[in-house]
Amino acid sequence: MKRLIIVAWVALFAIPAHATLKIAAWTLDNGARVLFVENHSIPMLDVSVEFDAGSRRDPQGKSGTASLTNAMLGRGLQAGTAAQDEPALTEAQISDGFADIAAQRGGSVGEDSGGVSLRTLSSAAERDAAVLLLARVLAQPSFPADFFARDKARTIAGIKEALTKPEFIASRAFSRVMYGSHPYAMEPTVASVEAVTREDLATFHRQHYVGNRAVIAMIGDITRAEADAIARQLTARLPQGAPLPPLPAVAPLQGQEERIAHPASQSHILIGAPALARGDPDFFALTVGNYVLGGGGFVSRLMQEVREKRGLSYSVYSYFEPLAQPGPFQIGLQTSQAQTGQALKVARETLADYLRTGPTEKELQAAKDNLIGGFPLRIDNNRKILANIAVIGFYQLPLDYLDTWTANVAKVSRADIQAAFQRKVAVDKLATIIVGNAGSTGSAGTTK
Repeated sequence: MKRLIIVAWVALFAIPAHATLKIAAWTLDNGARVLFVENHSIPMLDVSVEFDAGSRRDPQGKSGTASLTNAMLGRGLQAGTAAQDEPALTEAQISDGFADIAAQRGGSVGEDSGGVSLRTLSSAAERDAAVLLLARVLAQPSFPADFFARDKARTIAGIKEALTKPEFIASRAFSRVMYGSHPYAMEPTVASVEAVTREDLATFHRQHYVGNRAVIAMIGDITRAEADAIARQLTARLPQGAPLPPLPAVAPLQGQEERIAHPASQSHILIGAPALARGDPDFFALTVGNYVLGGGGFVSRLMQEVREKRGLSYSVYSYFEPLAQPGPFQIGLQTSQAQTGQALKVARETLADYLRTGPTEKELQAAKDNLIGGFPLRIDNNRKILANIAVIGFYQLPLDYLDTWTANVAKVSRADIQAAFQRKVAVDKLATIIVGNAGSTGSAGTTK
């Protein structure tokens, strides 16, 4: 036990940053793609297995299916075939199975992807047991009815509670206004979760958790040959999936303002539009440019204009979230209800001015210095590296993406930033959501 505690401490705090990450990549016979980084600095292995099983694949009218399916993977396992001679397992037995070998299993669902993760000791006995159990979790979930009813009830209760919070209301309205009927706009509601059945989970799992669309990322104290064997074991039980139907394109936003009354003392303001897809050549220009606009904390333009000069908000930010299809550009802030109009005006004017003039040379250099100087913190432990290579694998980014990241930041110019922002952000085509102060709206707005 003492050894395990020491290993865990080292895993969290003592992994050196990687100046160069040698990512090996290959495709298995069943179509699964594998990305692997060999790292013998600690006796650990980190694994993620991702699928095109995000919320964008939720059935119509049943938003929440993807999340419920992922959550239910570890609630119970079916018995294996006669040849495998594996017993059915309960949730407690699954949990104990990982805990007994000091392994940790995780799961998550985003807009695009859903999957599982594993952290285990790299010693053969513990590693093999953990990988076998994870393979069964991926392929043999039993979706027990009692746990399904419990998870549905918890999800519905969480939605009802969240709907009292202005920040949650604003986020949902923002997605709806930005994406309209596109799957990115679909959020779980009480009605949509109530409509989901246990059979829906089994169907979703069968359609989306398939070997030919698996993306396996690994980093740790194993060889490439061992990584290949692990990848094969993780996907050997999974079926082959039929091609998925194409998703609709994200429609251009024409600009809309919506105000939603709420008794909160502060108004919650969100401004933005669909803007950036993974792999877009504007990514680095927008990353550097956004640091100046609203991603750089107290040195950002928005923070200086909204908070420092006028005291209109404690915090204001902006970001780009790249997805498989154009993900959101968003500006967000909170302000007192009495100052809603002024804060919104200043935020809009600051953005418009930035689109006209771009950053100064001093701002540009400061942004580059911070982003390049902080890059080692993005890959200073195995879990962070795993998250990065999982993104590289799922979105099919270049294998040298991390190795060239700082060089790509360094070569961004003021002209690059201005051109990229003008291509992706138009002040007259933004969604604006205000939750709190339901006063007069703009000409394109509605009041609820």
